[in-house]
Amino acid sequence: MRNNEKLAAIPLTLGITFDLLALFSFRTAYFSWLHNLIRAPESFYPIGISFFALSSIGTMIDVYKGRVKADIRIIKFTLYIIFFPKLLMGPLLRYDSFSRIINKRRSSLSGIGVGMTIFVKGFAKKVIAADNLYMLYRTVHSENVGDISAATAWLGIIAYVFCLYFNLSGIADMGTGAAYCFGIKMPQSFNYPLLSARIKYFASRWQSQVVQWFRRYITKPLYNICHKKWTREIIFVCGWALFMFWYTFDINGLICGIILGIFIIIEARLRESQKMDFTGIFYTFLVVILCAVFLSGNSPSYSVRYLFAMIGANGDFVDSQCFYLLKSYIVLILLAMYASTDLFRNLMVRTGKSKIKVCLTLVSPLMVIILLIICTALISYSGSSETLLMKL
Repeated sequence: MRNNEKLAAIPLTLGITFDLLALFSFRTAYFSWLHNLIRAPESFYPIGISFFALSSIGTMIDVYKGRVKADIRIIKFTLYIIFFPKLLMGPLLRYDSFSRIINKRRSSLSGIGVGMTIFVKGFAKKVIAADNLYMLYRTVHSENVGDISAATAWLGIIAYVFCLYFNLSGIADMGTGAAYCFGIKMPQSFNYPLLSARIKYFASRWQSQVVQWFRRYITKPLYNICHKKWTREIIFVCGWALFMFWYTFDINGLICGIILGIFIIIEARLRESQKMDFTGIFYTFLVVILCAVFLSGNSPSYSVRYLFAMIGANGDFVDSQCFYLLKSYIVLILLAMYASTDLFRNLMVRTGKSKIKVCLTLVSPLMVIILLIICTALISYSGSSETLLMKL
């Protein structure tokens, strides 16, 4: 412990305040005067500011608590903050973990091959899956919510869920792959969360390092001073509310996090009473859909109206638009559902050293090159790839 802990709390408070002000300044509309003051161009946004802020806050707390020794090498700390492969979607590593990974860096030709494979996989997620699913989502979202049919509403929100997953995980894979090419092996952020068998599994597999950050620096310290079960459950729900608020910085994100936290608690209680022995994939996906309705909505009232449209409150359950969109996107949706699971990975593990796996290993470099050419051609044809549904 330091000799003067109260004095050390002053720079800690100032640092956390500065980082939080930076977040709110660029992720909300309440600080437009600041943008005018610094003469920032229209739509100016510091990419990765959410990860900058959380990384800085976490490091300051760890140093203050004595978990990490203060590092006077400003270049190394700057590398930790602005390391480009993790700027957009993480992973959100602690400073000591990042230092260990950097110290173990080993570059090789095989590592470059693995890194390029991971990068192209993420590139394909972004360009082939997310971009096209975003078009489906925008088509439904652009319609008047009071006029769409129930089937069309379901189709639109399903497209949003898969688009969001492939968009975020695709960019995360591209960052991980780029780092791997330099011999830096970072952990994956998304571990096939969609179609999980339990809500708890979905929550732990979705951008897991960010979830762990909120648990380490917010919920766990509060658990230590609150010992009653009901108070811990309230803290748990509030932690998830903050996590989803971090995505959107609006009330819809808070509502989404509250819903997710409440359902995780309900699931845990029902599991204890053995009332949920059936497969949880169905109800988990329904909860994810419910959360996505609020996460994607412009306002709580819009999200509520969208929910009513999903249950047929508009009077139409199926319309011609639904059949047209389903005909156009059904193959992509089915492929997205398969790609969002770990079925192919498990198949490769089970094949062991069979001839099938050897053949796939031999042709995989060619497949990666072809996939890279296709993705590059698609971007060149469309001229852009703007499907970031939220600014992080």
